[in-house]
Amino acid sequence: MLSSLLQNTAIPVLEQVVNFAQARHNVLAGNIANIDTPGYRMRDLSTEKFQSRLKAAISQRDQIQSSLSVSLGHTSENPVNEVGSSLADMLHHDDTNGNLETQITAVAKNELQHNMAISIMSSQFRLLQAAISERA
Repeated sequence: MLSSLLQNTAIPVLEQVVNFAQARHNVLAGNIANIDTPGYRMRDLSTEKFQSRLKAAISQRDQIQSSLSVSLGHTSENPVNEVGSSLADMLHHDDTNGNLETQITAVAKNELQHNMAISIMSSQFRLLQAAISERA
């Protein structure tokens, strides 16, 4: 019951954003570690693919929720939970001789996205805790 309640919130979406940011940070850190390695090709996770998958999953979840409100059926499947299940097909080589400044900029942007998602998720949990303890 509690898990189905949370599936309708922004928390699963934020979880996917945090997981993607962590995976992308590992890839970018590998690029920085190998920046001087001869023949190394820079890698990255496609933020565009991730965002389009997440948007499609949210739309699908909303459609499922609207059909459930009519039929009063129950499903435990949430398409948002499957967005980050396979990051391998989001990985690509950009075939450039990336420089350190570009990689540091990408890491900083990724860190901001991660921190924003964590901050919003924390506020969601605080609101939930306040509602449960009736201190809202």
